[in-house]
Amino acid sequence: MTETEGQEPKAAYRRVLLKISGEALMGPQGYGLHPPTVARIASEVKAVHDMGVEICMVIGGGNIFRGLQGSAQGMERTTADYMGMLATVMNALAMQAALEAEDIHTRVITAIRMDEIAEPYIRRRAVRHLEKKRVCIFAAGTGNPYFTTDTAATLRANEMACEAIFKGTKVDGIYDKDPMTNPDAKRYDDVTYDEVLQKNLKVMDASAIALARDNGLPIIVFSLDEPGGFCGILRGEGRATRVHG
Repeated sequence: MTETEGQEPKAAYRRVLLKISGEALMGPQGYGLHPPTVARIASEVKAVHDMGVEICMVIGGGNIFRGLQGSAQGMERTTADYMGMLATVMNALAMQAALEAEDIHTRVITAIRMDEIAEPYIRRRAVRHLEKKRVCIFAAGTGNPYFTTDTAATLRANEMACEAIFKGTKVDGIYDKDPMTNPDAKRYDDVTYDEVLQKNLKVMDASAIALARDNGLPIIVFSLDEPGGFCGILRGEGRATRVHG
């Protein structure tokens, strides 16, 4: 029996980290959490989990509070960043509830201790959860101010020995400018880490790109709004941009 006759195509990666923004969870309402949107993203994660892929997640907090914006409005940057970290924990708990509604065992693991609601980050324990096919949602960033969730995602992906970071966005890859407002925006199929930094392409912040480059960790940017997009990209289907060395 051939693969096409009897079984699904295999995933290209064994262990990955999915990075999404907090804004991805707010749906059409423009702020906070939109439960149907959270449930839809959870179903996308389930489809990949059902392929046997080990999944980590990092979710931003911009739908609730963004540290840089708070700092720009006069709040001390350190305090604003800690508030942003707490927002990521709220998003992680919402995603955990949605994933467990799909019968997927999930652990929320935080860089700031809050033992009543989540586990503290211990690398070996987190790796063991992944080996047991539990989805690990890393929250509270790195536990330090002045670092974004992009940097936290790259750090955790390296620590967990992930084979790639998948960055879910609203568009099907990386463009030289916002394709939503610029019809002439140029799309990249492949781009190097150095090109991302030199051209200031809005993928992840410079610290995250440099950390990925130094450890040879590819970043795959795809549309999370495309139904089945996450699963399709793992099978080598659909459109995405790959950032590599």
